[in-house]
Amino acid sequence: MKIEEVKKLLEEDMNNVTSLNELNELKNKYLSKTGLITVLNSEIKNVPNEEKKEYGMKVNEVRNLFNEFYETKKAEYEEALLNEKLSKEAIDITLPSKRVKRGSKHPMTRITEQFEDLFVSMGYTVYEGPEIESDENCFQKLNLPKGHPARDAQDTFYLKDEYENFLLRSQTSTAQVRAMEDNKEKGPIRIVCPGKVYRRDEDATHSHQFMQIEGLVIDEGVSMADLKGTLETFCKRILGEKTNVRFRPSFFPFTEPSVEVDVTCFKCGGKGCPLCKQTGWIEVLGAGMVHPNVLEMSGYDSTKYQGFAFGTGMDRFAMFKYGIPDIRTIYGNDIRFIEEFDRKDDE
Repeated sequence: MKIEEVKKLLEEDMNNVTSLNELNELKNKYLSKTGLITVLNSEIKNVPNEEKKEYGMKVNEVRNLFNEFYETKKAEYEEALLNEKLSKEAIDITLPSKRVKRGSKHPMTRITEQFEDLFVSMGYTVYEGPEIESDENCFQKLNLPKGHPARDAQDTFYLKDEYENFLLRSQTSTAQVRAMEDNKEKGPIRIVCPGKVYRRDEDATHSHQFMQIEGLVIDEGVSMADLKGTLETFCKRILGEKTNVRFRPSFFPFTEPSVEVDVTCFKCGGKGCPLCKQTGWIEVLGAGMVHPNVLEMSGYDSTKYQGFAFGTGMDRFAMFKYGIPDIRTIYGNDIRFIEEFDRKDDE
């Protein structure tokens, strides 16, 4: 076909295009490998040299005519398709929306955050250690040598083929050992160590895994009075200002002297009830002055520095605060149980 014939046919086809598909078919008709414009362009080799320039210009004129038409129409059709799609998928923002299910913090997360916020406000630093610990850090450097009877209740979850070397820590006191050793200058320390610990207990009030938080203060001139003031503030802030605190002499290998700390029963207010076994008191934590042997094994001069340490199970405080009767419920992964605590924290 001649250039004039192709141009005339193109103009007719352009007037008949009504959709994007037809437009693409037109492109194939004129610009594919066998398209009419492509064929015209390939014929240039048969045109006399003196006419090649004029011939090429006319072919380009037809090509440009098609390209301009194609780009303009393509944009129009794509915009129309987009508007049609938007119209069909339009959302009426005035309609009531579906309720988005909101997650809830686990009670242990809530208690941990409360404890950390309280102690940070008192100048403590949060220090975390690994859950897999050496026997040396878990027992020996806490004044519990091999064969010590106090190890019996905690000497449990050892790693396979690593007996007497590594185990799942039974107390977060191991983080205290690491903190003292990390303090190369052997200066004052004020830390709390929250985290999971593991023992073989499992009943309504104990679990083989539970959360513990321990505190450690080391400085010059630290006394039992500092420990008492700290724990009274802690118990009153967590359990309520009306809470009374009682200290009883006790024994822990890593503290001397050692005390057990009781608080007035949160249920009966100290009058006596089945929860506190009619005593009016509930034991919540253990504490004491850091044993000189523990200080020395971690590189501290026990003649210059003194310290106090305390530890408690955060699960127990969660049970007191939220009225949870069985510790195993805390780790049951029941979403209905977790959702209850949004309301309780608002009360």
